[in-house]
Amino acid sequence: MLIGLVRDSVMQCFCHSCRAPVLPAATEIRCQEMSKGGLAYEVILAEPVGVPAPRRPDSPEKTPSVEEIQEKLKAAEERRRSLEASRMAAIAQKMARIEEASRIRMEQTNSFISTTKEALDAKMETHEEKREAYINELRARLKDHLEGVEKTRLTLEQQTAEVYKAIEEKMATAADKRDENIKKMLERLREHEEQVKKVRAGNQERFQQLEAAIQDKLQHAADRRVQLEAEQKEKLRNYVSVIHILYHPGLQLEAEQKEKLRNYNSKLAEARSSITAKVEEMTKDIETKLTAAEINREKEMQRKLDFVKKEERRAELVRQNKSARADSDAPPASG
Repeated sequence: MLIGLVRDSVMQCFCHSCRAPVLPAATEIRCQEMSKGGLAYEVILAEPVGVPAPRRPDSPEKTPSVEEIQEKLKAAEERRRSLEASRMAAIAQKMARIEEASRIRMEQTNSFISTTKEALDAKMETHEEKREAYINELRARLKDHLEGVEKTRLTLEQQTAEVYKAIEEKMATAADKRDENIKKMLERLREHEEQVKKVRAGNQERFQQLEAAIQDKLQHAADRRVQLEAEQKEKLRNYVSVIHILYHPGLQLEAEQKEKLRNYNSKLAEARSSITAKVEEMTKDIETKLTAAEINREKEMQRKLDFVKKEERRAELVRQNKSARADSDAPPASG
């Protein structure tokens, strides 16, 4: 606002027709700090002096002379100079007030800065004290934590040593039990082998007995067939002789007897073939069972041998681990 007034006062025209009104000497400018970093200016205008004179009627136009014009110009020049002087005085007074306000504002700013700095220093000191206390507390907690970790580590090492010792004892016991179990398994395998041999010998003996019984039955059947044929032939001869004696033309009965004999022979052949087929079937069944028993025995023996080999490999690994652990636990030789 003040800058605008100064600019208007400098740039305005000084003629009588367009000259702006000049503030009276009683005009006052007050400066007041409304907020931090800002100033407010209050302009108080003086009361108007007197009552304006009534406007005179226009005089008749007359042509001014050169002297009158020069006098008017001189008067205008004097008025302009006096107006400029009054304006410069007002501006100087305003600038002095502005400088005073700036000085007051600078003092207030410096006071605020010093007060703020003191408060900030106090806060920083308090913060440093709290920080030191917090760091000391953290160090104490860390020390307690490290002590607990060390105790836990010692406990774990002790437990690990106990576990290693228990494992070694169990491994020694397991090795003894393993050897004992292997011996028992080998004994069972030998017993099983002997049992298989006994079963095979018994089956072979029963097969031979069965074959001998079948041969005896076949021989008995053949003898019986021959005997029956002889008896039938004898009966036929007797019957033919009787027929010849009683009825000479009895040839039809002889044909019937021959037909019966043929039927008997065919039945006997069928019985022999069925018995032979049954014998062959029983023989094949026995051979199949013997073969399956042999295969199962070989599989069982192979499975047990694989188990024994696996146990031996495991025992070897256990022995190697024990030797490696013993080497690692052994104290180093002093140079």
